[in-house]
Amino acid sequence: MTDTMAPAFSLCVYCGSRPGADPRFVQAAQQVGEWIGQHGGQLVYGGGNTGLMGVVARSTLDAGGRVVGIMPQGLVKRELSNQACSELHVVDTMHQRKAMMAERADAFLALPGGIGTFEELFEVWTWQQLGYHDKPIGLLNAGGYYDGLLSFLATTVAEQLVSEWQMGLLTVDTEPYRLLPRLVQAAGFGELTGLQENL
Repeated sequence: MTDTMAPAFSLCVYCGSRPGADPRFVQAAQQVGEWIGQHGGQLVYGGGNTGLMGVVARSTLDAGGRVVGIMPQGLVKRELSNQACSELHVVDTMHQRKAMMAERADAFLALPGGIGTFEELFEVWTWQQLGYHDKPIGLLNAGGYYDGLLSFLATTVAEQLVSEWQMGLLTVDTEPYRLLPRLVQAAGFGELTGLQENL
C-alpha cells in the first residue's frame, strides 16, 4: 500500500514502551504489525519508538501499512518519537492524544503493557459501555500476560459489580491471527478479502 492510498481499516493499538521480559510479547507485537500491513491497514498508536510500541510500528511499516503516531509534547524525548511514522502528530496533552487516537481508529487492541496501557484500555471500554462509541475492543493475552487481570474481572462479575454484558464488550484471545480478523470484521469491514486467520 502506498502512502497516498486510503487504508482498508484503522486499528488503534495500546502497548508498552518497554519490551517486557517474555519474548512472546515482542513476537505478538511483530505479528500484529505484520498483519495490519499485509492486510492494507493503518496502525494508530502512541508514537513511541521504544519497546513494544516501536516493534508494532516498525512491523506495520515493513509490511506495507501506514502508521499514525500521536504523542504529547512532554513525552517526545522520554519515549523517543518515531520519525518514520506516515503521520506523526505532537499534541499538547495526554487528553488530546487519547481523543485523537480514538477518533482515528475503527477498532482498539491492547497488547501487553504497563499502567498507561491499562488506563487506555479501561477508558475506551468505559466509553463503549456508556454509548460514546461502538467500536470493537480486543485484548491480546500474549504469553498469558493478562491471565491475572482476566481472573480478577471474572471476580467482579461474580460479585455483581460488573455485568456479563459489560464483559462481553471485550474480545479476548491469545492468538493475534484469530483476534485481528474478528475485530476488523466487527468494525464493519467483513467485505475485505484476505481476513483469514492465517497469513
